[in-house]
Amino acid sequence: MRKGTLKNVVVSIVFLLLLASCGVSKSLKSVPDISTYDAAIPERIKLSDSSYTLGNNFLVKNQQGQWEMYVTGNPYELGLVTGSLTQELYHEQEDALLTKVGKIVPSRTKQYLLRKFLAWFNRKMYLNIKEDHKKEIYGISKYASTAYDHIAKPYPRALYLHGAHDIGHALQDLALVGCSSFAAWGDQTEDGKLIIGRNFDFYVDDGFAKNKIIAFVDPDEGHKFMSVTWGGMIGVVSGMNDQGLTVTINAGKSQIPLVAKTPISLVTREILQFASTIDEAIAIARKREVFVSESIFVGSAKDKRAAVIEVSPQNFGVYEVANGNQLICSNHFQSAAYANDKKNQKHILESHSKYRYQRMEELLEETPKVTPEIAVAILRNREGLSEKQIGQGNEKALNQLLAHHGIVFQPEDLLVWVSSNPYQLGEFVAYDLNEVFKNAAMNKEAVSISKTNLNIKADSFLETDAFQNYEQYKSLRDEIQKAIASEEQIDLEELSKLVRLNPNFWEAHYLTGRYYLNKGYDTLALRAFLMAETNEITTLPDREAVEKHIKKLKRQLR
Repeated sequence: MRKGTLKNVVVSIVFLLLLASCGVSKSLKSVPDISTYDAAIPERIKLSDSSYTLGNNFLVKNQQGQWEMYVTGNPYELGLVTGSLTQELYHEQEDALLTKVGKIVPSRTKQYLLRKFLAWFNRKMYLNIKEDHKKEIYGISKYASTAYDHIAKPYPRALYLHGAHDIGHALQDLALVGCSSFAAWGDQTEDGKLIIGRNFDFYVDDGFAKNKIIAFVDPDEGHKFMSVTWGGMIGVVSGMNDQGLTVTINAGKSQIPLVAKTPISLVTREILQFASTIDEAIAIARKREVFVSESIFVGSAKDKRAAVIEVSPQNFGVYEVANGNQLICSNHFQSAAYANDKKNQKHILESHSKYRYQRMEELLEETPKVTPEIAVAILRNREGLSEKQIGQGNEKALNQLLAHHGIVFQPEDLLVWVSSNPYQLGEFVAYDLNEVFKNAAMNKEAVSISKTNLNIKADSFLETDAFQNYEQYKSLRDEIQKAIASEEQIDLEELSKLVRLNPNFWEAHYLTGRYYLNKGYDTLALRAFLMAETNEITTLPDREAVEKHIKKLKRQLR
């Protein structure tokens, strides 16, 4: 989240919102009716520090550091079992997310106002969530930490966290980090089968992605499915069901909402649990009211193709390729329904979405017969258009070195590969849903259910000096950004080191220029901004900011 934007949004609107607090109390007191369910579940059994069982359910940490979970039952039971199995992970995830918010808004007064804002903003969320989902979330909330009860009680807080992806967009004026997705089928793949790849670039901090959970869910109604998630989260950001239907989400650009409705991850959860074709997915998405714009990328084994469902609070569209076997999605809309949408057009012009789209086109053209291994290589690509060196961590790259996860699906074979840390550079671990859902309930020893012979090896980039330099760069960048904000003194050698660690990244030169400018070293600042201008700058507003500094400094130095 961008610190300045979040603070400005909170300070500028929260007092107005406090005046219009009707409905907040009711939403905070509302709980789902669970009277028809048995609230008793077996005790969790700890087999080791990395494996647990609970009846026929289990949680195990594989050798790549990912948690694999299998749960089955009715909605309330799913929530209770998931909460019990993952309670420590749930607490760590809340810590990571809410500590981050505390760092962004350190003032106790502003934190209080932010809590009031969230209560008001979420006042209608509970009215727009399916009863089964509310019961499942209520079950999980029984295992929430008590450390954050001052923000909200466990159940409403658990609802809020399901809208974190959406709320994060809203509080940032929808300034997005970009997810990238693509699909190929027919003559575009080696065996003609549908292959889908995606990077999920929702970033809180490194801690938030530390404990990924690969959940395998066997509900008492609907389809069995898997998804990549985290503690306390029942929504789906990337997943596939036992019918070979896949869903992933890519954020879009829309107006800042004034009220939360259905979190997009719960729309995609519903699709995954109850749809088996693209048309069924469209029908479910059409009946739900969302509060931010999103592209839902759907792949289907039955249809043997993919499509993009484009939803927003005021519009709905579907994008499919008529005469091709390849579909690409970044963070702008492509359907006819959004052809005249000014915000979408502006987003294409100003953001890095179109650039990443073109890079996916370029890479797919270079490798016309896609395989799972090639799909992984595309997701890991760090170069710009025409192989240009654009710096490590540039948001114009498909691999921005911040992904929560990368994932590849082969729906017709019910195969999925999920990246392990760091980012999407670690080994992609394979799972066969045919075998998982046939055997998982008998996994009494809680051993890994991955199909290790199909794993895709880790990126060799991990063994390079360039990777180590980037990790150092991230840490040093954060220190320098804090120093600039607080007008503290920095050893000038640290600025030189920042540039040496990531010389092709415009940001390194820009931050150097910002520091020099604040200290009145105009000549050095101009030199740094001119260097930034020669590199691939991420967005149009960023480029305009650099050019503005250059123009002003040249005028002053005449």
